[in-house]
Amino acid sequence: MDAITQPAEGTPQDDAATYRMPLPRLRLAPGAGHGPTGGAWWPRCDALELELPALLGSLDPGAVTGVTRVTVGTAAWPDAPRTVMAPGHAIDVVLSDLPAGAHAITVDCGPAGLWNLLVIPPDERAEVAGRLLSAAATADRPPAADTGVAREGRLPDSA
Repeated sequence: MDAITQPAEGTPQDDAATYRMPLPRLRLAPGAGHGPTGGAWWPRCDALELELPALLGSLDPGAVTGVTRVTVGTAAWPDAPRTVMAPGHAIDVVLSDLPAGAHAITVDCGPAGLWNLLVIPPDERAEVAGRLLSAAATADRPPAADTGVAREGRLPDSA
């Protein structure tokens, strides 16, 4: 099969031009969800309208249907739209100029609570991003989303 010109097996011909973002690079702390930092996310690009639906689809399905808005830092998402479409509904995007939110995303799930995630910049080196993703998945002491550790390229308490 010619991977360039032929759609994947089982793909309807009229759907051949459809593109879906790959699964997000995301690590959640055990029992994560609604604490100070629930994990880390390493988006592939800075186009929030492309990245956000895949991220939300990987979080707790019960909470995602109640997502009303996300808050992101303007430094990390300079061209973020005010609304992003997710399956079944629109999500309001709130931009924050606070330094504490520069490398964070807060997903507001209404009554279900908040998801606070460290955002690793898309252009971060894979080695550094991998360490941050792993650290965020530990229950002991995940990096706080407001520390800026991703831009510094180091974990808290490391040299």
